[in-house]
Amino acid sequence: MTVLDRAAWTARSARHQAEVHALLDPYFELRKRGQSHPVIDFLFTYYNLSGAQLLRWHPGFGVVLEDAPEYASQRGYTTVGAGVTADPAFLVRRLDTIRYVGRLLEATAARPPAFGCFGLHEWAMVYQTSDVRHSKVPLRLGGAGTDAVVESLPLRCTHFDAFRFFTEPAVPRNPTLLARDTQIEHEQPGCLHAGMDVYRFTSKLLPLVESDLLWLAFGLAYDARDLDMRASPYDLSAYGYEPVRIETPQGRADYVREQSALTERAEPIRARLIERCRTLAGINVDTSTVYPA
Repeated sequence: MTVLDRAAWTARSARHQAEVHALLDPYFELRKRGQSHPVIDFLFTYYNLSGAQLLRWHPGFGVVLEDAPEYASQRGYTTVGAGVTADPAFLVRRLDTIRYVGRLLEATAARPPAFGCFGLHEWAMVYQTSDVRHSKVPLRLGGAGTDAVVESLPLRCTHFDAFRFFTEPAVPRNPTLLARDTQIEHEQPGCLHAGMDVYRFTSKLLPLVESDLLWLAFGLAYDARDLDMRASPYDLSAYGYEPVRIETPQGRADYVREQSALTERAEPIRARLIERCRTLAGINVDTSTVYPA
């Protein structure tokens, strides 16, 4: 156990909150005014943390916070002596998730990255339909132009949580019919959403995982979402986004260049979460103490 006195942990908490505010305050102001954002909203609706939850700092399992009554009632914490720490009982309850996340991320990291998808999953979600996912944002090339792009390029999606939103006509255009129960067999590190899911899984393991790692993963997801939507069929110029025109050879080259940089950036963050999962899964928790008869 590492013990942090109140001065030490509040300083770390304040640094974390300052970093979150520096990046997200403009977005938080939009939300206060009741305005939506077609790019950033995804990070708070599809993933499971609210802005307030993201702002809350967590030290990770194995750290005792002295004089921290504000944490005593938080999910996943317990009191120990005069301090508060992540609850071993919570660790026991999350072991299956920890092991699954570790296996999935290890399988992803072990594969070579593939860079031939060009972000076409967003295009496949609106292929041959008028029911677009972002109804307030126009399609940059219109419906017919969007369909023509999908028909001119091969779909190569490897991520189930993108594939499951394909329109019915788009599904057979993908070489692999992806499914949840085979997800671990197809994930690969070049996929933007596989990189974004490092944040998803880190957030699921709070407070067992530290906020320093969470914030690195969020920053990766934030920038991956930026590329994801700039390469999408939507016209986001009203929000200040310049498109990556993947319907052109130059646009596809630009996409791969940015995709490759994000893949490289994701590698050490994913490796750190894998190591954290291995450590947590290997901790010998006395369940007779955690769950007394």
